[in-house]
Amino acid sequence: MAKNRYWVVRHGKSIPNEQGLIVSSMENGTLPQFQLASDGIHQAKLAGQLFYKELEANNIPLSHVRICYSPFSRTIHTAQLIATVLNLPFQSPHYKVIEDLRERYFGPSFELLSHDKYLEIWDMDAKDPFVGPEGGESVKDVAFRLARAMTIMESEFEGCAILVVSHGDTLQILQTILLAANEHKETTDDDLASVLEAVQVAPILSQHRKYSLLTGELRGVI
Repeated sequence: MAKNRYWVVRHGKSIPNEQGLIVSSMENGTLPQFQLASDGIHQAKLAGQLFYKELEANNIPLSHVRICYSPFSRTIHTAQLIATVLNLPFQSPHYKVIEDLRERYFGPSFELLSHDKYLEIWDMDAKDPFVGPEGGESVKDVAFRLARAMTIMESEFEGCAILVVSHGDTLQILQTILLAANEHKETTDDDLASVLEAVQVAPILSQHRKYSLLTGELRGVI
């Protein structure tokens, strides 16, 4: 189904994580003061080492690696540290920033408030993933743009090992649609874009919390 193999990594522990703050808007998320905390720097380097071991185990040369990342400070910082571990220059064709991989925007009612508020959002998601917080993105909204990000990566790369460096909710939702698409492909000859669209239904999208990642956690997807 896919032309490439995919791994995901959630950014290392960030300064907002450390402060217990929700930082989800592009305006705030790209500020330099919201990059990685010292623990997160260690986590990002460890993720880079684990990814390198995955490449070795699968006999994938570094020339076939592509790292696609969100434009937020904490994901850029994570991607840069992984670049250092892999010895792949960050300003090179191996790296691509994709805006559609950004954090899920939780809206003005939650921005810069406590992490405790996530529980309210996830309750909302479980009831109806097509309805998001006021002024923010629903699970469906994020799934739509992630399907678009997948189309970009699949059209630009072939036969590559792609590491997607992104955020908690974003990567939960990405895994949800990719794993559902993987199951769905067995019953259809449709292309990836069509399958990703077909699986964006409430019973599937409402389950995204099953695929949560710790900060700095690396996971193979497809």
